[in-house]
Amino acid sequence: MRVWQADFYRRPLKDDLGRSLWELLICNPTGSFKYQALCPQSEANATWLANQFPIASSGKLPDKIQVFRPQSLSLIETAAQQLGIAVEATRRTDALKQWLQEKAQQYPHMSNYTGEPYQSITLDKPPPVPLPENLWGEQWRFATLPAGDIKDAFAEKPIPILEMPEFLLPFNLGIASTVSVPGVIIYGGRQSMRLARWLEESRPFALNYIAGEPDGLILEAGLIDRWIVATFEDKEVSQSAQMYEQRKGLSKGLHFLLVQPDDSGMTYTGFWLLRGED
Repeated sequence: MRVWQADFYRRPLKDDLGRSLWELLICNPTGSFKYQALCPQSEANATWLANQFPIASSGKLPDKIQVFRPQSLSLIETAAQQLGIAVEATRRTDALKQWLQEKAQQYPHMSNYTGEPYQSITLDKPPPVPLPENLWGEQWRFATLPAGDIKDAFAEKPIPILEMPEFLLPFNLGIASTVSVPGVIIYGGRQSMRLARWLEESRPFALNYIAGEPDGLILEAGLIDRWIVATFEDKEVSQSAQMYEQRKGLSKGLHFLLVQPDDSGMTYTGFWLLRGED
């Protein structure tokens, strides 16, 4: 499968006529292929993009374009649809984000730079909101799994919803098999499948402990969505949450979310391997 990572957004640049410029950046997941083009803001639309994609592809259009910026998504989707290209909204566009960071450092040295600061990959995120009440399960807890056991523990079991991509497997991240990978288990009871299906649609990305009054677990999902999974004031739970974050540091950020009906260990409803951005 040919995969592109693309961004289309206004830059802190102006052309010779003083018009604000938009920049299209395209690369593949390894960064070995790159394409860039500029256009005035008045031409920044799906039609311009649809004309650029064949030029960038040299006749070999991609099967899928990955997009991390919400403001770019609609235009790229519209353009890609005209060409029969699938679009995936995902935060996991590492090669593109690295390129954007490099370019952000170059802009101030360009003659047509406007002086406007440009945050290449920093997105405005809304405050977290509570999970819908009709989804919440009966209880939850922190847990750990040996890195070496994760694939065997879940890959071959009949789990209705399983998100365990190859690039997040401990072996592929260089994590020793004896390392304890932290996670959260939610016992959903009768809501177990409903919760798992909602999570699948929301596309979990990371589950983070946030200290506060009260403390909380925040689920990062989709492109910029944030959900309050749990809040707590109990000191022992807070200590467990701190340990959870420490273990994430030891597991290179890898963690998991498991939804199951109860604590019998007989059935699982959904399992996600998660890893936030570095």
